[in-house]
Amino acid sequence: MNTLINDSIALLRQMVATPSVTFEEEAVGNLVGQHLQQWGIDCCYERNNILALNRYASADRPTLMLCAHLDTVPPNAGYTRDPYSAGNDEDCIWGLGSNDDGGSVVSMIAAFRHFYESTTLPFNLLLALSCEEERSGPNGTAHLWTDGVISHALNAAGHPGDWTPQYAIIGEPTGGRAATSERGLLVIDGEAHGVSGHAARNEGVNALYIALDDIQRLRTYNFDRVSPTMGSVKLSVTQMECGTAHNVIPDTCRFVVDIRPTEQYTNVEILEALQGICQSTLTARNLRNRSSATRDDSPLVRALNAVGIDTFSSPTTSDWVRTPCDAIKFGPGESSRSHRPDEFILVSEIRQAIEDYINLIENVLL
Repeated sequence: MNTLINDSIALLRQMVATPSVTFEEEAVGNLVGQHLQQWGIDCCYERNNILALNRYASADRPTLMLCAHLDTVPPNAGYTRDPYSAGNDEDCIWGLGSNDDGGSVVSMIAAFRHFYESTTLPFNLLLALSCEEERSGPNGTAHLWTDGVISHALNAAGHPGDWTPQYAIIGEPTGGRAATSERGLLVIDGEAHGVSGHAARNEGVNALYIALDDIQRLRTYNFDRVSPTMGSVKLSVTQMECGTAHNVIPDTCRFVVDIRPTEQYTNVEILEALQGICQSTLTARNLRNRSSATRDDSPLVRALNAVGIDTFSSPTTSDWVRTPCDAIKFGPGESSRSHRPDEFILVSEIRQAIEDYINLIENVLL
């Protein structure tokens, strides 16, 4: 265990020092892949994703996927430290990506190493380290789940069989609790159309007023179906843009709506319902980021109960939205540190996560 923990801390410090902003994950992927190979783990690359199976995997057994992401958001201007320096603290690792999602990456690798040579697991373990999670990019988890890509990649690497996961643990900073549900994300661009005219003569049709009326309708819209775990759908208008001059009636007005769905509605249902009350044209940026919820009778939930890990409903999205199998979200660190200046994770959190992942996997009964 001490070796796993020490190796994890050393790898995470190197990951922080290797810039890996979304769409630029190749260098950090090479770094992680080299360490896996040094530890005797056979892995393969699928675009900028890394895949690995436990040594004695068998295609006639179900597969549990351990999935965490390699990419980070860009560093923001609020950093008071070098975002690419992990520092020298014994108890803390600083830097961009240390909490989101490097802590989960190295902890999952450690758990995977623990079971890599096991001959007693009743299921296969698949390590999937993904790219482009922070931007919902097309080459990350969305690509891996398209038309059997996971199996095709592993087949090409010398592992014949169908390795499509039936279960998944999504590694994200969840504060030592496990999320058994997660809100989705639906971003809508609204555009109100009017007629331009001279403000002094009160000509035209003011697109700004149309947009404001629609925004008021959106603010007061009631989503009838309430999730027992997540509550109601959340909706916020977050941006607005219109007008060219103080004396010109605007003929267009654009606004952005941020919506956090629950499992009670599909994204298509939400879009259609809101378009029905708005005069403005509403266009979804994508409809793929659905809400997720774990089955009550899931073996993953039973394993959580067996080892005494508390559960909650997560307000943030992750690779879970693109993972169609039974899943939970669980990992070291705190979500509140993500995407903020001077990001950090505690060594004690990584140590605990490695132990928790191992205990959880040992108690999954498929």
